[in-house]
Amino acid sequence: MSYDFKDIEAKWQKYWAAHQTFKAENNSSKPKYYVLDMFPYPSGAGLHVGHPLGYIASDIYARYKRHKGFNVLHPQGYDSFGLPAEQYAIQTGQHPAITTKENIARYREQLDKIGFSFDWSREVKTSDPKFYKWTQWIFIELFNSWYDNREAKARNISDLEAIFAEQGNEDVDAVCDDNIVFFTADQWNTFSEKEKQTILLQYRLTYLAETEVNWCPQLGTVLANDEIVNGVSERGGYPVVRQKMTQWSMRISAYAQRLLDGLDTIDWPQPLKDSQTNWIGRSEGASVTFNVKDHDEVIEVFTTRPDTIFGVSFMTLAPEHELVQKITTAEQKEAVDAYIEATAKRSERERMADVKTISGVFTGAYAAHPFTKKPIPIWIGDYVLAGYGTGAVMAVPCGDQRDYDFATHFKIEIPNIFEGVDISEEAFADKEKTIIANSDFLNGLNYKKATKRAIYELEQLGQGQGKINYRLRDAVFSRQRYWGEPFPVYYVDGMPKMIDIEHLPIELPEIKKYLPTETGEPPLGRAEVWAWNALKGELAKNEDIDHVNIHPLELNTMPGWAGSSYYFNRYMDPHNENEVFSKEAIDYWKQVDLYIGGSEHATGHLLYARFWQKFLFDKGIVPVDEFAKKLINQGMILGTSAIVYRISGTNTYVSKGLKDHHQTEELRVDVSLINSSDELDIEGLKNWQPQFKEAEFTLEDGKYIVGREVEKMSKRWFNVVNPDDICHDYGADTLRLYEMFLGPLEQAKPWNTAGITGVHNFLKKLWKLYHNGDTFEVSDMAPTKDNLKTLHKTIKKVEEDIENFSFNTSVSTFMIAVNELTAQKCSSRAILEPLLVLISPYAPHIAEELWSKLGHNNSITTVDFPQFEEKYLVESSKVYPISFNGKKRFELELPLDMSKDDIEAAVMAHEKTQQQLAGREPKKVIVVPGKIVNIVG
Repeated sequence: MSYDFKDIEAKWQKYWAAHQTFKAENNSSKPKYYVLDMFPYPSGAGLHVGHPLGYIASDIYARYKRHKGFNVLHPQGYDSFGLPAEQYAIQTGQHPAITTKENIARYREQLDKIGFSFDWSREVKTSDPKFYKWTQWIFIELFNSWYDNREAKARNISDLEAIFAEQGNEDVDAVCDDNIVFFTADQWNTFSEKEKQTILLQYRLTYLAETEVNWCPQLGTVLANDEIVNGVSERGGYPVVRQKMTQWSMRISAYAQRLLDGLDTIDWPQPLKDSQTNWIGRSEGASVTFNVKDHDEVIEVFTTRPDTIFGVSFMTLAPEHELVQKITTAEQKEAVDAYIEATAKRSERERMADVKTISGVFTGAYAAHPFTKKPIPIWIGDYVLAGYGTGAVMAVPCGDQRDYDFATHFKIEIPNIFEGVDISEEAFADKEKTIIANSDFLNGLNYKKATKRAIYELEQLGQGQGKINYRLRDAVFSRQRYWGEPFPVYYVDGMPKMIDIEHLPIELPEIKKYLPTETGEPPLGRAEVWAWNALKGELAKNEDIDHVNIHPLELNTMPGWAGSSYYFNRYMDPHNENEVFSKEAIDYWKQVDLYIGGSEHATGHLLYARFWQKFLFDKGIVPVDEFAKKLINQGMILGTSAIVYRISGTNTYVSKGLKDHHQTEELRVDVSLINSSDELDIEGLKNWQPQFKEAEFTLEDGKYIVGREVEKMSKRWFNVVNPDDICHDYGADTLRLYEMFLGPLEQAKPWNTAGITGVHNFLKKLWKLYHNGDTFEVSDMAPTKDNLKTLHKTIKKVEEDIENFSFNTSVSTFMIAVNELTAQKCSSRAILEPLLVLISPYAPHIAEELWSKLGHNNSITTVDFPQFEEKYLVESSKVYPISFNGKKRFELELPLDMSKDDIEAAVMAHEKTQQQLAGREPKKVIVVPGKIVNIVG
C-alpha cells in the first residue's frame, strides 16, 4: 500500500475540524499552557514558505504539550486593519472589508492545508466590530486615567479631579505635559468646564496635542517611523514630510522605567531586549535652562554631561522647535525658513542615520551662559529632533565629535575644557579619568565630582536640576485613514468627549471614496452619517449637527498597533459581549507562555503591547504586567533567486558559464521556471514576460544555466515559493518536517526545493515500516533489546530537542530511528505505537493515519507522550574484538560484569579461538575489560 499523502491529509484535516480536536477549555483540571504566534496581516499575496516557519514550530510545541498532559490554548486570528487594503480600495473602489475578507479566506485555506492545531473557535479579526468594540473601550480607559509617579501606576482621572478640587496641582507628581501651570484648589473650582477639561488633557494617558508627524501627502495619512524606508513611504514609495498636526497620542513615556525593569522578568532574546533598552534610552544627567538674550524666552536642554557646562560654544535647536520663529532675527528669517522647508522633506529616521552631512542655519539670536553670562549663538540643525528630549542641545565641541565638526564647519569658537586632552571625542572616552579645566569652580575636578557640583550650582541659580531622561517618546495614535478602528470620541465646544460603553462599538460608516476630502479632512470626512446624538446615544446625520445635542465625531482612525496590543488577552474569552474577557478566563490563562514571531517587531508591536499590558494591570483588568513569559524570534527563510545574464545593449542572454566573456546585466526571473539542475525553461520564460518574447539565448552544452543568489524571499525577486505547491507535490507533513530540518529555528536559512525529496522519502520509509508490501503489518511480538534501545534513545533526544526548541535535530533523530528499526525488521506494536506519538507533533497527518490503522478510535493528539526509561540504554554486555597478534579475527559478546579471568577463559574456550591457535599455546593473553582481547602467539 503506497503512501497517499493527499487523501490522508485531507481526511485528517476534515476530522480535526469536525471534532474540534484542538478546542481549549477555560475550565480544566489540567495545567494550562498558552502558545501563540504573532498573528498575520492577511495580504492578497497569501503565504509563501517563509511565513509558516514560526507557525510550524509553535504547532509542534503545542501538540507536544498536549501529549504531556496540558490544556493547551493555541489560537489564531488576523491583524486585519491596515494601509494595503485601503490603498487597494483607493485604486479599485472595492471596500476594504471585501478585500480583507477574501484575503482572510485565502490565508485560512493555506493554513488549514498545513495542518496546524489552531483552536479556530477563538478566531479574532481586528476589523470585526465585535473585536474593536474592546479596542475602543481600552482607549476610553486610557483617556480616563493618569499616571501617578508616587504610586508608580495609572489611576482614575476622577482621583486627580478630586485632588485638584481639594489642594490644586502643585503637589501632584504626575507624568504630564511640560507646560503645566500651577493653580490652587480655589482656582480650580472657579474654572469653567472647558478650562478643566483642557487642563485634564495635559495629564490623561491618551491626549490631544499638536505633534510633529510623518505626513505622506500622496497617501493622505500619517506614517509611523517603521512605515518609512529611506525617506519615502514603504507602501508606494511616496515622499514623506515632517508636519505639525493635532493628533491623539499615547503617554507610553509614563511607563519608560517599568518597561525597562520588566525586561529582567521575562525570557526574551537578549538582542531584542537590547533593542528595547536602546529605544527607551534611559540616561542620567541634568536639565539646564538658558535665557535667550533680548527675549523673555528660555531654552531648556537635557545633558548627560553637566560637568562640561563651561565648554558650551553654541546651541542647536531642532528646525521644528517652537521658539525658532520667535527668536529668529529679521536678517536671518529667509535663510531659516528655507532651511525649515528643506528639513521637512527628511524623515526623522533619515536625519538620525545621517552622521556625515553638516548642515544648519544661524538664527541671529543668542542665549546667555548660566554662569559666565557670555552670549552663545543659537543655531538650528536637522540633526536635532524636536521630539527627542527638549528639541535643543548645548553643543560642546571639545567633547563631542559631531559638535566639533559643526563648529569647525561654521567657524565657531571652541574652548578646550579638558586639560591635556586633544579636542576630539576621545575626551569622553574614559569619563573617570577626565579632568576639567578652564571651567571656573569645576577646575581640577574629575567627572563625578564636577557633575555633582555643576548640578548643585545650577540649582542654586534656578537654572537647572538633576534629571533622568528617556529617549522614548509618546506614541502618535491618530491615522488619517478609513480602514482602522474609529475613535469613540465626539467633540463638544472643541473638547473631546467619550461615548458611553453601552453604545459601543462605533462602527465604520459607508463612504464612496477612500481618499481625504478636497478640504484635507481624513476619509471619514466624506461620511454623511458621522455625528453623535448625545441625547439619544446614537449616530446622526452630519447635516443635523447643532452643537447642542448633536456633535461632530472624530475623523481620524486608530493605528494598526491598537488591536495587536491586547489581542492575546481577547483570545482567552473571545465571544464575551459584556466585557473584554471574564475574570475567570484571565485568571486561568494569565499570560502567553510561549510567543513566536519576528524580531522586526521589537520596538513596535512588542513595546506597545507591553505598555498596554502594564496599563491594564494597573487598572486591575489583568493579573500580570508582562503579557508573554517566553518569546522566540524565528529566523527568516531566504529565497534562492534565479538570475539570467543579458549582454549589455542587446536582447541576447548568455548561460552562466559564458557570462565572464561578456559585459552583462543581471535580471531575476521566476524560480518556477528553473529545474533542480538550475536549467532554465526558455519557452516558459518567453511566455512569462513580453521582454523575453524575442530574446535570444546562448547555451552551454545545449542548456541555459541560471545563476543563483540567496536573498530575502520576495515577489520583487520572483523567488517566492508557494506552500500550496509543496503541499500538492509532497504533502503538508513533508513541508512541516523540511522547514524544521533546514536549520535552527532562530537562524536565517535558504530554501532549496531540491532538498525536500529527502524528507519526503523519509516519510515513505516510515510508512513502509508499518507495512509488508501492500499489507499493514504490526505484531504483538515482544520487542528486542535493540528495538527498545532505539526507541528510548529517540524518546530522550526528541524530548530534549523539543524542550530546547531544537526542532531541526529532532528530524535527524527520526530518520536515524526509522533506519535502525527498518534494519532490525521491527514490527512490534510496543515500539511502533510510541514512535508515532513522538513523530506526531511534526508530521501529524501520517501519524494519525497509522495510529488509526493500529486500531485506535481516538485521535493520537490525546495520547500521553512516551516515558523515557534509562535502563534500556544501559549496556549489559560488550562486543569484544578478538585479535591475534594485533589483527582482529572475530567478535564475541560478553557480559560487562565479567572479571578479567572470566573474560580470558570464555575467549580461550571459544571454538574460533581454538581454530586460530590450531593446538598452539599462546605466549600471552592481553585482556582490557570493556575494550579488547589480544592473543599473542
